[in-house]
Amino acid sequence: MAGEQGKMPARKVITARQTRLATELRKLRERAGLTVQEAARELGIAQTKLSNTESARVGVSPDRVRHFASQYACAESGLVEALAAMASERAHGWWEEYRELLPTGFLDLAELERSAQYLHTLEIAHVPGLLQTEEQVRAIFAYSVPEFPTEELEARVSYRLRRQSVLDGNEAPPYEAVVHEAALRIRVANRAVAQGQLAHILEMTQRPGVTVRVIPFNVDGFAGVGYPMLYAGGPLPQLDTVQLDSVHGVAFLDGESQLARYRALFRKVQGVALDEVRSRDLIHRLIKEV
Repeated sequence: MAGEQGKMPARKVITARQTRLATELRKLRERAGLTVQEAARELGIAQTKLSNTESARVGVSPDRVRHFASQYACAESGLVEALAAMASERAHGWWEEYRELLPTGFLDLAELERSAQYLHTLEIAHVPGLLQTEEQVRAIFAYSVPEFPTEELEARVSYRLRRQSVLDGNEAPPYEAVVHEAALRIRVANRAVAQGQLAHILEMTQRPGVTVRVIPFNVDGFAGVGYPMLYAGGPLPQLDTVQLDSVHGVAFLDGESQLARYRALFRKVQGVALDEVRSRDLIHRLIKEV
């Protein structure tokens, strides 16, 4: 095992999953009260190799993850096996086709969704990406300033539609979207597109694992949220991830206090959203009104 690490070349591209695994290994070392130098000595590897592992510049095998955990006296077998599983996920997904065409964060998001145990999303100004029709997607990306070149526009549309495959099949993760009524009323293109989008949401809610709940304009106790949020459940709560969108790109958060904050936020917006039946009734009415 000692020679295995040295055979691994430095990565040219580091994904969010690989970064998360490296971060969790660093946390295990720090919880053991070991410096990098001390841990490298206990593991029988060079300090530079351990540093490269903890920065995700080189990979790590499932067996080596277990070896690290053993030397760090980590008794949480569930966590250790979850990290070992992360280390074994080397297969390239469909999103790799878009590398060098789209920002890396987009690809990381698709991989995050594919590996999630469940997905919770909150949207105030837009219909969630996993529920958008092709016409809606095109209208959103066409609105960007500056405009995207044709090739990039087509890549972004294609990518978003392929992301939606995560909700297909019997193994799709449970998905709950909390959406403000404002997002459902906004015409990003025209009335026909808006009506088609609302009808598509109703169709998606017929799937067993898909739930859409609406925050109506007239609800009491909602002070607003200024950003969209995706909460992806991991195999263990400490391996959950929050993804936030901004004009500057995609951000992934996984700190313990950050996760606690966004769990609480989602529970809060769930508390003011309509239930599933009343949400569908509202969407039916909106089809006639938009």
